[in-house]
Amino acid sequence: MRIFVMLMLVGIIASLGSALVYIYRDHGPDKNRAVKALSLRVGLSFGLFLLLMAAHWFGWIVDRL
Repeated sequence: MRIFVMLMLVGIIASLGSALVYIYRDHGPDKNRAVKALSLRVGLSFGLFLLLMAAHWFGWIVDRL
């Protein structure tokens, strides 16, 4: 579970970085790559949130306080 969460976080950061690159490099009338990258980031973030909520609900994540 920990590895999957870390991979999702890396994917979120990579998507954010690629959107930043697309914003600076795309100068034509069709600038959809940045929007698609940011949409992917939002989708990954929402999916990670739902996964963490479900993992807590099903007891896959234990409290370590």
